[in-house]
Amino acid sequence: MDSDLSLDFLSVVEQAAIACAHTMGQGDGESADRAAVESMRESLDGVAIEGTIVIGEGERDAAPMLYIGEKVGAGARQNPDAAMPKIDIAVDPLEGTNLCATGAPNAITVLAASDKGGLLNAPDLYMEKLIVGAPAKGAVDLDAPVAANLEAIARSLRRRVEDLVVMVLDRPRHQALIADIRKAGARIRLIPTAVAGSGVHAVMGTGGAPEGVLTAAAIRCLQGEILGRLVVKTPEHEARCRAMGITDFNRVYTSEELASGGSLIFAATGVTDGALMKGVRFFGDGVRTSSVVMQSKPARIRFIDTIHVQGANTLVRF
Repeated sequence: MDSDLSLDFLSVVEQAAIACAHTMGQGDGESADRAAVESMRESLDGVAIEGTIVIGEGERDAAPMLYIGEKVGAGARQNPDAAMPKIDIAVDPLEGTNLCATGAPNAITVLAASDKGGLLNAPDLYMEKLIVGAPAKGAVDLDAPVAANLEAIARSLRRRVEDLVVMVLDRPRHQALIADIRKAGARIRLIPTAVAGSGVHAVMGTGGAPEGVLTAAAIRCLQGEILGRLVVKTPEHEARCRAMGITDFNRVYTSEELASGGSLIFAATGVTDGALMKGVRFFGDGVRTSSVVMQSKPARIRFIDTIHVQGANTLVRF
C-alpha cells in the first residue's frame, strides 16, 4: 500500500470529526453517528483506491452504517479499469457516540487500512483482550492469571507491579478483573469507552471484536501486542463466526493475525478533548483538529494539528 495514502485517510477522519462535532452536546447520539458516517463515506469516495469495508459500524445498535462489504473509493465509483490499489478498511466513524452527544471527553473518529486481505473480518461479538507495549510483547498469555501477567509486564518494563497502570473499561462485567488487578497491587484507570491514553502499561478486559481489529492495526504500528479471543456463547454467535469463515471459537489471535497486512495505516481524530488529542475547535475563520496517524511502512507515528481555513482550498498542518 502506498504510504502517501496516510494523508488521504487523515483527511477522512478529520472531516468525520468536524461533521459530528457540530452535534456535540446536543444529546442526540444517532444524529452524531449519522453525521460521522455520511462524512466518512463521502470522503472515502474521493480517495484513489478500490476500497472494501471489512469492519463496519455498530451492528448491535442498528445505527447508520458503513456496512461490511461496502465498496468505497474512487475506484468503486469511477473507472473500474483504472489501476488503483485494492485496500481493506476498518472504520468506527464515531467511537464514543454518547460521549459526543453529552460533550464528555474521549470521543474520536477512527480508521485503519491495509492491503487487501490484511484485516480480520471479525464478527460483531465481544472479545477478551490483553494489550501491552513493545517491551512486554511475547511475555504475556491471555490464559495466565492476572497477577502472573502483571508480574511479566513489570519485569519487561523493569518496574514493580505497584508502578503499573492498567486501563479497564468501566463495566459491571469487569468487577472480578478489577478485583484481581487491585489484589496484585497494580493501579487502575477506569474509562467509559475504549480509547488509548498516555501513562498506561496494559489494557485488560472484554470489548468489541471489531474494535479489537482496529486496535491491532495501531498496536502493530507501535510494535506492541494485542491478544484476543472471541466470546462465543450461543448458537447465534457460532453462526456469525462461521459466516465469516471462523470455525475455531477458542483461538487466541495475536496482533499479526488480527491485522496481518504488510502495510498498515491507522488514523484517528479527536472529537472531544482526550488524553492524546484535543477535540474539534471552531473559530471565526475555520476549524482546528488534532489527530494521530500511524504507519507500519515506513514505521512512523505522527501527531498532527490541522487548521482548516474557511473558504480556502489549502490546509495548515503542523
